[in-house]
Amino acid sequence: MWDLHRVAELSGGSTQLFVGLHLIHEVTSPQAFAALQDKALSVQCPERTVATVDHIVPTINQNRPFADPLAEEMLSTLEQNCAHYGIVLHGLGSGSQGIVHVIAPELGLTQPGMTVACGDSHTSTHGAFGAIAFGIGTSQVRDVLASQSIAMNKLKVRRIWVDGQLSCGVHAKDLILHVIRNLGVKAGVGHAYEFAGPAIEALSMEERMTLCNMAIEGGARCGYVNPDDVTFAYLQGRLHAPVAEAWQRAVAWWSSLASDANAAFDDEVKFDAVSIAPTVTWGITPAQGIAVDETVPTPDSLALSERSIAEQAYRYMDLEPGSAIEGLPVDVCFIGSCTNGRLSDLKAAAAIAQGRHVAKGIKAFVVPGSQQVARAAEAEGLDDLFRTAGFEWREPGCSMCLAMNPDRLDGRQISASSSNRNFKGRQGSSSGRTLLMSPAMVAAAAITGQVTDVRTLLRNDCTPPGISH
Repeated sequence: MWDLHRVAELSGGSTQLFVGLHLIHEVTSPQAFAALQDKALSVQCPERTVATVDHIVPTINQNRPFADPLAEEMLSTLEQNCAHYGIVLHGLGSGSQGIVHVIAPELGLTQPGMTVACGDSHTSTHGAFGAIAFGIGTSQVRDVLASQSIAMNKLKVRRIWVDGQLSCGVHAKDLILHVIRNLGVKAGVGHAYEFAGPAIEALSMEERMTLCNMAIEGGARCGYVNPDDVTFAYLQGRLHAPVAEAWQRAVAWWSSLASDANAAFDDEVKFDAVSIAPTVTWGITPAQGIAVDETVPTPDSLALSERSIAEQAYRYMDLEPGSAIEGLPVDVCFIGSCTNGRLSDLKAAAAIAQGRHVAKGIKAFVVPGSQQVARAAEAEGLDDLFRTAGFEWREPGCSMCLAMNPDRLDGRQISASSSNRNFKGRQGSSSGRTLLMSPAMVAAAAITGQVTDVRTLLRNDCTPPGISH
């Protein structure tokens, strides 16, 4: 695929790589468009550029103008630039607005064999379709707008092979947190992670997107899953997917892109899905995660290279080494983000919430990843289910994942979050604390008011009480 998109080899060893799909949003595009205007350049391929608004939009009241004048200015600037350059914008009134990494797949824009770029680190999400997808900086957004290409060094490929099947109550979020816990946040530098094996093949497309979304948190530039029948079934009938004879040709070509059985990799790491439990981060990097029934690691149990950041985490999170993570009280429970804001994520959380109620004093809210996700969830009655259980049902957006909007932690609050980063201050408070976990685990925390093993809320047959087969 890299070779198929190669335009030229550049001095210094990098490749000029053609970008098949360029996704833009309101945060990293204004300076890029301004640079084009300064140089009197046009957008090379406006038909290959797609825009939405996600990071700065409020999720309670999306009426214009926004209460935040800077957010309003950023959205207005995006609208003006898209109109000027002839770029399709999935705005608030379009019915297709949402988080950029949610709407591109659901519209059928993301397809196998593509190169996908976006000024957002979690562009790795799109690799779930058998695409090479990577986040880029603002200056690179400018370059792609102007030339539809980018200079990149070729990546090594590490195959992450996962045997077996995930157990009851264990989700793709737990799997990727387990991988990052074991490999670390720097192991993937210079690599693409190709996820493969029986456990990966059994995942839905939305679960694969969760997996690839957080490959970047392990240091990898890309996440990738070979296209297969699951991929094709997801894409068929979507707005921008091929149709009729073109569909048959596309599927034949997409199928040819999958790695051969004897493919050589630069490295391979194997995991057993059965051994993975619901996982929670305890610290300040996604690698600082443990199974929900484990205790916070002690310094002497860690490698020397990990002890300094662990000491920072103990202090920041106010956790004692050797203490249990299960039972830790939480203040805010957030279900959403480009990692876990899709329909299946909301359904997994709703299954836990049904027939129960959010614990007293807990703020719990659900933010669909897109307007399409919201409509589908509402058609199934999930909005009413969540409201009855004491959750707030919000409008689509990035919300508290990055907190570039009114959804923010306050002071030292602890958040049970289905998002992707638990860095210091990530969720809007310089002292706020984030525990990453699956949507089902977030729902369990909301119901009990503390970190809870979601498996204790499931029946023996893995069906939540009150949920029929």
